[in-house]
Order: sequence, then structure tokens, then C-alpha cells
Amino acid sequence: MNIAVEGCCHGELDKIYETILAHEQQTGIKVDLLLCCGDFQAVRDESDLKELICPLKYKAQKDFKQYYNGKKVAPVLTIFIGGNHEAPDLLRHLYYGGWVAPNIYYLGYSGIVNIAGLRIAGISGIYNQNNYTKGYYEQRPYSEDAKRSAYNVREFDVEKLYMIENELDIFMSHDWPAGIEHYGNLEALLRVKPYFVSDVRHNILGNPKTRKLLEKLQPTFWFSGHLHVKYEAKYKHEDGSTTHFLALDKVLPNRQFLKIMDVKPKRLAEGAKRKRNGDYTLEKVLCYDREWCAILVANRDRMPLNAFPSTTPITLNKPTEEDFRFVDEQFAKFGFEALSIGTLDRVYKMPSWDVNDYKNPKLQREKFQDMLNLPDNSFFNPNINTKYRVVRRE
Repeated sequence: MNIAVEGCCHGELDKIYETILAHEQQTGIKVDLLLCCGDFQAVRDESDLKELICPLKYKAQKDFKQYYNGKKVAPVLTIFIGGNHEAPDLLRHLYYGGWVAPNIYYLGYSGIVNIAGLRIAGISGIYNQNNYTKGYYEQRPYSEDAKRSAYNVREFDVEKLYMIENELDIFMSHDWPAGIEHYGNLEALLRVKPYFVSDVRHNILGNPKTRKLLEKLQPTFWFSGHLHVKYEAKYKHEDGSTTHFLALDKVLPNRQFLKIMDVKPKRLAEGAKRKRNGDYTLEKVLCYDREWCAILVANRDRMPLNAFPSTTPITLNKPTEEDFRFVDEQFAKFGFEALSIGTLDRVYKMPSWDVNDYKNPKLQREKFQDMLNLPDNSFFNPNINTKYRVVRRE
């Protein structure tokens, strides 16, 4: 599958799509999927713009609004994660992921999707030690502190991802996993970015919490942005497998912000048709991930809502056979098509974008919650006054 990987978007969708189109015209190779590694800046209106944290000289609505309003349509299916320059309220409503515009999908605060056998996981935001063990509480009207803490990675999302047992092809994060710089050409990196020297020396250049995800999950590829530089590394695991790390730059002339590559799944289902050249033919549609949904179900009442750091490490439940069975029953009940592709025995075909849904992110989230019986809470619904209460909709 031909995918384009992009570093920091910063709202420059037109330039990204133009670059992809130029590549297609020059090579004759169609790009199937675009992955954006954060700072997407899905700014719909002035309210979103006011809540966007970024230097004043860069504060503008940029390109997303035209895609959101339907004046333009993304020419390639686009999946993005959040970074540290985002409008928080849209992403809050789509905590579990969802469509933000025609052909543009947000992976969520953490999440996994499948497409044509590829299993893609990711986590939004960047690490901040002061906010890591907090719960979810930021909502309108956002204080200046809340605008910033809203994009900080939370322990709950890391620990859910840590429970994954099945193979991953791709992992996306905005900041780099800690220490990954030591597995590439560090000397060349420091020549380009000499002000990284102190952070490298003190081992604070990257995210220490996603480092453990790298070691446990062992994806084939790990893509990141954030540091505005192209950097490649190879991380060898104890079992002999390798994760290929790639970070890319922001969208500027003569900068390496995009890379196009052919990525094949680690393992295909027996029913996948192979061509003579070794390629494969599978329906290139987004699918819900069965294991990820089971993890959400197993921990449906564990989402923390505290606005202060917790002193107790979070403990989560491993999904049981009953959780998997419940997921299967619910997808069948709600009429989702099951597909046997990729690294799992089945995935569930996701509905395509719909104007009534992507312009109502709250409704998108509630439909997903209702299907998997995931509770409402004060983070999603400010009308729930009790700070730590979760509520199930009947």
C-alpha cells in the first residue's frame, strides 16, 4: 500500500496535497493514504482559533476550514493525530476518533484503525511530567493553562496502548520516543539542531512513556513529527525484529516534510488475494480494530477525570473473551460488516464520512459510545456536574 507520511502539518493541507499530486504525476504511482503526525490544526472557526496555542505570528485559520465546509475535498484518505498546536474542543469531542471533514479522520487521543490489512496505532499530544497522571477535565471556556494541558499525553492513553498484544504495522506519535536519537546518525542530527545537545545529554529530548510502547509493541514503522527535522533510526528489539523510526519536518519550501513509501502488512489473512508480483488486493477502507475496541470495553469505567496529578499508578483490565464476544455482538447488532484482513481474525468496516456526523462530533462520539456501551462523563458532557461520575445513556 502506498502511503505518504507527513511531519507537522500546521494547517498547510493544500501544500501537502499538492506535493502528493506532483509525486503521482511524476511517478504514475497513486498514493492510497496520508498519515499526518500532529499539529494538524483543525480550526473550524474563530472560537477554535482563539483556543489554538501557537506563536501569534502563526495564528491563522489556514486551509482546514475549506475542507471542513466542503469547498475542497481531501484527494487522498487522511489520518492524523494531535500535536501541541491544536484547537482542543473538536478533538475533545472526538476522544475515540472520528471524521473531521470529508476523507479526513482523526485517530483520537489514542487509537487503532485498520486499512487494507495495515494495522495503524497512535497517540496524540506531547509529554509533560506535571500533567501525565491527571485525568481529563479541560473544556470550554478553556483557561490558558487548560489550552496547554489539553494536548498533554495522559497515562490512561499510554496504558491502554500498552495492553495491545497483536502485531502493529505502524505507530504514530507527535513527539519522539525517548532515546530513539541514539539509534540513528546522532552526530548529523546535532549538526543540524545543535540546541538539542543538552536535551540529548539529559535524555529529555523525547517522551519516556512512549519509549516503553516502542519496546513492548515493536511496530514495523514508527512515525513522528514535533522537532521539525527529518531523522531516521533503526531500533533493534531483543527478539531480533526492527522498528524503523522516521521523523519528518514541518511544511516549508526545501524542507523534508513528506515521504512516500510502499508499506505491506506484517501478516495477511488467508483469504487475501495475492498478485504475481507479490502485492495484494484488499479493500482500502478504514476499519475499526477488534482488539482495541475490546480494550475500551474492558476499561469502560476507568477513564480518570481528576484535574490534579494522581499519586497512584493507574491499573487497567486486560480484555477477556467475554469482552471480545461483546464487541462482536455489538458490531453485528449495529449492522457493521466484518472483514477478515490484516493481523486480526476480523475487523469491522467503518462508515464513511457523513456531513451530518462530521459537523456534529459530539454525535459521532455518542454513536460509538452507545454501540460499545461506553459511559458518558463530565469531560464529554459539562452538564454532568459530579466531577468523577460516569453516566450510561439508556
